[in-house]
Amino acid sequence: MKYLCQVWFEPATLEAMTEEEKRNLDRASLAYDDDLIASGHMIAAQALQSPKNAVTVRVRKDEMSVTDGPFAETKEQLGGFILIDARDLNDAIRVAAGIPLARLGSIEVRPIYDIPVYS
Repeated sequence: MKYLCQVWFEPATLEAMTEEEKRNLDRASLAYDDDLIASGHMIAAQALQSPKNAVTVRVRKDEMSVTDGPFAETKEQLGGFILIDARDLNDAIRVAAGIPLARLGSIEVRPIYDIPVYS
C-alpha cells in the first residue's frame, strides 16, 4: 500500500539553526532516503521551496484566479514529502518516525487513494 508522508515544520525552527546544523540535517535526510531505497520503501521524495515562492490557483464558476503564497496562514509549512510503499499503516508510521525532520516538526502519514476506473 502507498502512503504519503508530508513533512511539516515551523520555518523559524530551521532559521534558528546554524549552517552546520542545517548541513547535518540535510546529510541525515539524504542518508535516510538511501535507507528507504535500500529497504524498498521509497517511491519518491522531494523537498519544497518556501511558501513565499508558491502560488495558489482556484477556479470558481469557470473563472481562474491566482494568488501569491499559500492558501492558509499557518505556523507550520509543508517542507517536503516522501511517497512510500509500506505493508500497512503501522509500517508507514515506523518509516515516518525515522524521518529526521520528525524531530523538529511533524510528519502527516496519509494513505494514497486509488481512484477507481469506471467503464
